[in-house]
Order: sequence, then structure tokens, then C-alpha cells
Amino acid sequence: MTSLFQILMLLIDVVFFVVIVHIIMSWLISFGVLNLRQPMVAQIWDGLNRLVEPIYGPLRRMLPPMGGLDLAPLIVIIGLYALEIILRNNVALFL
Repeated sequence: MTSLFQILMLLIDVVFFVVIVHIIMSWLISFGVLNLRQPMVAQIWDGLNRLVEPIYGPLRRMLPPMGGLDLAPLIVIIGLYALEIILRNNVALFL
């Protein structure tokens, strides 16, 4: 059961990393550092969007319009931390 706990923690870390990369890449695209007309950048951006949109989509529908401010990544990060805290506090169930 310890391996199940470690796998869950690994999945949380991977999702956290993907969300952070998506946030940073969106900033770089917005500020003109990265150009979506470059094929490699466009492929990475499309792949990241396909990974995070199933998570962001339901949250964006529940959140009120904020005038261009997207709070979905922040809520996902807080949710991941909360899930990690819950798992770490209940690690005895996995032993």
C-alpha cells in the first residue's frame, strides 16, 4: 500500500508541474517572448492545453467572469496542495 501512496503523490507532483509550465508558457506567449507561429511552440502549447483543459474547463464554468483574470490555475494548485495534505495526514491508512 505504500507504493499506492507514492504513486498518488507522484501524480499530484506531475499535475502540479504541468499546471506551472502552462502558467509560465501562457505568460511568455502573452508578453511576446514565445511565438505561436513557431511549430515547436505551437505543439507544446496545444499539448499543454489538451492536458489542463479537462481540469480548467469545469472550474471556469463555475467561477464568475473576472474580466480577463483566470483563477482556474490558482484553484487547481490550491486543490492539489489540499489533496497532498489530506494524503500525508492519512498516510497511516496506506501502511
